[in-house]
Amino acid sequence: MSNDSTFTKEAVDSSAFRAALRREKLAARAALLPEEYAQRAQSLEQRLTLFLANYPQTHPAISLPMIAFCTAIKNEFDAQPLVTRLLQQGWKAAMPVVTAPDTAMIFRAWQPGMPMSQDRYGIPIPATGEAVTPDIVLLPLVAFDAMGYRLGYGGGFFDRTLATLVPCPMAIGVGFELARVPSILPQAHDEPLDAIVTESGVMQFERH
Repeated sequence: MSNDSTFTKEAVDSSAFRAALRREKLAARAALLPEEYAQRAQSLEQRLTLFLANYPQTHPAISLPMIAFCTAIKNEFDAQPLVTRLLQQGWKAAMPVVTAPDTAMIFRAWQPGMPMSQDRYGIPIPATGEAVTPDIVLLPLVAFDAMGYRLGYGGGFFDRTLATLVPCPMAIGVGFELARVPSILPQAHDEPLDAIVTESGVMQFERH
């Protein structure tokens, strides 16, 4: 009985810690002045561009890589300009779509200027299209740690999705250094990332 109580307390403590951390990091990102945001975003985009440039060489069997990204919200890094340039180089692109609560997401192909709608959270998504499977997924970060775990907005959509995709795409967290913490106190459902890119550099991990 004591073991069960300890487990429950640890789970509650972890959830409370993560909720407070989420509020703290979202507030810090929202407080970025436009000039500081632009500088951080430019540096992050440069590092991400260089990192992605190696993908075709390290994955020669994939002739036209497909990269998935999200519409930027809440002062997130905006990956759309970079993805648009990749499209001009022959890449393909997709965006995640939430179809129902507590389920894995699907991905729909994306092109600039295509018809868009909004999901249940008000986030722009491709209005129509069949489900596709990306080779790379860019995941926004609310917080991240040295073990390659990310804290998102709390819905668990990316974790469920990465756990079900076969083959699993390369998962790259993208966010600003202000999101870095010693540990997010990962829970059993948290999926580690393959890499994290910030304005300060690139961290790569072995998925486990």
